[in-house]
Amino acid sequence: MNDTPATRPLRVLYVVSLFPCWSETFIVREMHALVGHGADIGILSLKPHSERIVQNRAAELLDRTRYPHGALRSVLEMLALAARHPLKVGGFVATLCARMWRQPGNLVRSLGALCRAAGQWRWIREFDPQIIHAPWATYPATVAWFLSRLSGKPFSFTSRAHDIFVEDHMMAAKLRQTALAVTITRNNVRHMARWMDAPGAIPIQVVHSALDLPEIAYRRDARMPHQLLSVGRLDPIKGFDVLLPALAELQRRGIAFDSTIIGEGEELQRLEAQRDALGLHDRVRFAGAQPNTRVRDAMAEATLMVMPCVVTKEGNADGIPNVLTEAMASGLPVISTRVSGIPELIDDGVSGRLVESRDPLALADAIAQMLADPGLRERCAEAGRKKVEREFDVRSEAGRLFTHMTDVAHG
Repeated sequence: MNDTPATRPLRVLYVVSLFPCWSETFIVREMHALVGHGADIGILSLKPHSERIVQNRAAELLDRTRYPHGALRSVLEMLALAARHPLKVGGFVATLCARMWRQPGNLVRSLGALCRAAGQWRWIREFDPQIIHAPWATYPATVAWFLSRLSGKPFSFTSRAHDIFVEDHMMAAKLRQTALAVTITRNNVRHMARWMDAPGAIPIQVVHSALDLPEIAYRRDARMPHQLLSVGRLDPIKGFDVLLPALAELQRRGIAFDSTIIGEGEELQRLEAQRDALGLHDRVRFAGAQPNTRVRDAMAEATLMVMPCVVTKEGNADGIPNVLTEAMASGLPVISTRVSGIPELIDDGVSGRLVESRDPLALADAIAQMLADPGLRERCAEAGRKKVEREFDVRSEAGRLFTHMTDVAHG
């Protein structure tokens, strides 16, 4: 059979800040699902491999990944590329400087990212992508746009959370220039309207960060009593500083519980000090970063997943925390807050509980109610799994993304 454009696999170049990244397993799942739909994926990492923990599924993609050369070589490669394509390179750098000069730190880092991408230009040309995709709207999308200018191939990007709530890396211009704009929640679509002349003027496709459901067993037996679980990097948006006072309130009421928080981050010392000041040293354990297999084991054992997410004073927030969808898929009832896209996942009182953010007493009440009501936990667990099956299956979500990319590539 002749290898015609219609029969060749769709070649997609993913531009990511770091691959693999422990906290971005949702991107790994998406890549694998696209491969399952027939895509040929290449990965350009803008930072060298640095993660201590590499999930098995990410390791399977390492042979598709290219990493930057050293700083000097990257700069020299950028200069050589500029000499060969002065209008394209010079024009893009001029656009970048004109639009981002008020963000000097981000501008310098963006220029560095362009240099690192330029160092892999030969490999990119050999891979010959039909579409260049960035799973974040910041530096990766800037590089995808640059490579699109150089190659003449379309670029697309997905926006998720901090990359639109806090950052603005030429978002209005990117929305005008991209062939495909994607985001993960309907709430994000409403938020992104501020970069348009009118709401809906630029179509944005909603494709959820989703799960490989056959890998996640639904279990309701053999769960430990009164075991609370929270999972996520130790970042202010997770609201762990709200969780601890809520747990102190449970202790004051004499309610039995043990709490494990899986994740690492700069907030660790402050949170440990808060825990100890609240007299929770024997009830709350910070377990650090754990492999995904251990996280799933913890989900299979726990009574409740508690994620009291907040919006920070800078406006940063999660889109929909992936640990909530994974907990719901595994049969672990969830409690979270009415923040960002979370209400699109959790129907309060049906597939979990939602409380207002930054309200430790309301959070304590919800935890106490769920711990005291096994029937409610069962109903929420069953409804939660069904919700994820309907709307957060990576095969169907990646299938929609694949269709959009194919339309762009062949359009």
